Amino acid sequence: MDYAGKVAWITGASSGIGAALAKELAARGAHIVLSGRDEARLAEVAATCGQTLVLAFDVRDDEALAQATRNAVAWKGGVDLAFANAGISQRSRALKTSMQVYRDIIAVDLTAQIAFSQGLIGHMADRGSGALGFISSIAGKVGVPMRTAYCAAKFGLAGYADALRAELTQNGVSVHTIYPGSVATNVSRNALTAEGTARGRSDKAIDEGIPADVAAHAMLDGIAAGQREIIVADGSELAIGELRRTPDALFDQMAGMVAKGYMEKLEQQ
Repeated sequence: MDYAGKVAWITGASSGIGAALAKELAARGAHIVLSGRDEARLAEVAATCGQTLVLAFDVRDDEALAQATRNAVAWKGGVDLAFANAGISQRSRALKTSMQVYRDIIAVDLTAQIAFSQGLIGHMADRGSGALGFISSIAGKVGVPMRTAYCAAKFGLAGYADALRAELTQNGVSVHTIYPGSVATNVSRNALTAEGTARGRSDKAIDEGIPADVAAHAMLDGIAAGQREIIVADGSELAIGELRRTPDALFDQMAGMVAKGYMEKLEQQ
């Protein structure tokens, strides 16, 4: 994919990976739509990204999302690339974690990202082109202690993306699932505790993680190369990701089922 002139929409764009993706895409000539809850912080990112559209809203607000989708599509006549990136992590033992924490993390990290994507897939399929990038995690490949809710959401996001990819292959829409390891952001500081409050401090692994701009560069290179799974990690996290990598032959098999009329046959049963 050549990003020059493309319209790219990013959720969770006010900081971390989302902001880094916005800046890297702008450097590659894309037009950027920035979304998140904090309009002031989005404006700061926009100031570094050339042609941008800022759409501030809560991803859990279906009505606001629908209006934002209409605005994003209308801005320059379409959305070519979308990153489902908004999310929140966790640092708490399952035995101590409130059920509300599970509901809150899954609402943001999974359900809202599915809603974001569902609002765009019809538009992309009708155009016969487009790309969707889902920011999962190495914790979406293997269960990591102190992150049961986060793992559940990120595994779920990867499953949705894999199934969606098989369905949309015939429509010219590519789906890319991205599995970052430790990236130097505020993800740990903002993670929820067992009671649902912000943790307020970071982890050594995160602080010493891959710089966000380096991670964003690798993600965009992976999409440009057509990779369906993009693992962005170092050391043991990279080893875990590669150990659990889905073989391309399996993705091809699922897409082949669709090409042979699997969905049509199932609908007729």
